[in-house]
Amino acid sequence: MLSAYFRLLRANRNFRLLWLAQVVSEMGDWFYSLAVYGLLLELTGNKAQSVGLAVVLQVLPHALAAPTAGVLNDRISRRAIMIGADVARMFIVLGMLAVRTPGMVWLVYPLLLVETIGAAFFEPAHSAVIPNIVAADQVLTANALSSITWSFCLAVGASAGGLAAVLFGRDAVFLLNALSFLGSAWLIRKMRFEEPHAAGHPPFHARDLVDFRPVVEGVRYMRGDARLFATVFVKGGIGLLGANNVLLPILGRQVFATTFHGLDPGRGAVLGMSLLMGARGAGSLIGPLIGRRWAADARARLSLGILFGFLCAAAGYVWLGTSASLTLAVFAVVLAHAGTSTNWVFSSTLLQMQTEDRFRGRVFAADIGLCMLTLSLSSYAAGVALDSGISARTFAVIIGAVMLIPAGAWAWVLARRER
Repeated sequence: MLSAYFRLLRANRNFRLLWLAQVVSEMGDWFYSLAVYGLLLELTGNKAQSVGLAVVLQVLPHALAAPTAGVLNDRISRRAIMIGADVARMFIVLGMLAVRTPGMVWLVYPLLLVETIGAAFFEPAHSAVIPNIVAADQVLTANALSSITWSFCLAVGASAGGLAAVLFGRDAVFLLNALSFLGSAWLIRKMRFEEPHAAGHPPFHARDLVDFRPVVEGVRYMRGDARLFATVFVKGGIGLLGANNVLLPILGRQVFATTFHGLDPGRGAVLGMSLLMGARGAGSLIGPLIGRRWAADARARLSLGILFGFLCAAAGYVWLGTSASLTLAVFAVVLAHAGTSTNWVFSSTLLQMQTEDRFRGRVFAADIGLCMLTLSLSSYAAGVALDSGISARTFAVIIGAVMLIPAGAWAWVLARRER
């Protein structure tokens, strides 16, 4: 099974460069996210809403920028968009070094907002170029490897990020993340591939950013294909689990703080957060590894696998809320995120199979935008609920029950397809 990933990386230079850029950038991102959440909890007196708002600003701009990002990604070079977004984010992350006191906490939020706008342009480009640089029968393999890499970076980055922040301080983490964006831009700049979607268009002007005719055209295209339209909403269902971005740090800090080798409470809390976030990464790694082998490019299995993924997410978070130890909590998180990562890979692959190249930027902008919209709403709701007195354990069970909603909706879609 692993040989397919090695063959793809060895034989395809463009995908290898894109994959290396992902490794460099995402490893820095997970170091960075944990440092930002720890900074906010420290400077705001452990307010969950501060992390909830940070998560909202890391995801909601994806939804707001989606129409513009989709149109731009279908008009100009997606490679150029990725390079520009990386360079811009490098400078934005360096701004975090200015946050030193509770009075400067406000600066975190606009920096996160602007950084996320950069990501809103980068991510659709990344997904849209994969069918341009790999063969049709390697699209699922490429998507699975990208998801596995994201998961590995989360597992290692979140776990090591906590240790790095403890040992070297947050400033070192912020500097590393800024350098990771620079490295990613350099690697993507070395890619060489055809971009047929950008051919034959007149020069792009600033006024085109407020021309909504291409947006309407993209919506009509998606609505014209019932399978495509339903699949666009899968990641919106995954986004309902976005509360984990608030919930896992709180559980790690308040419920599952480790006392390993007599760590003081502050460092034990950081390590507890790291272990739960690392478990999320481990689950996200395992899911696509198993799922790719089981699905084997069959569309029917890709669709059925999405239903199983939602059910695993529901069961995992109910189990997390009732876990009696950190060990059981880790296994519960692994199960839940094995399900959601499988859904991410399978839905992306189905969209790439079903979408014409000239619409791919708009389709993936809508796909990611819907995910980030529901993710931001669930994250902020988690912050409000936890600060209002609902226990973290109870909220985990609630989130698990909520995941039955997209599971039921997708089961209904599958039943209609079989008629």
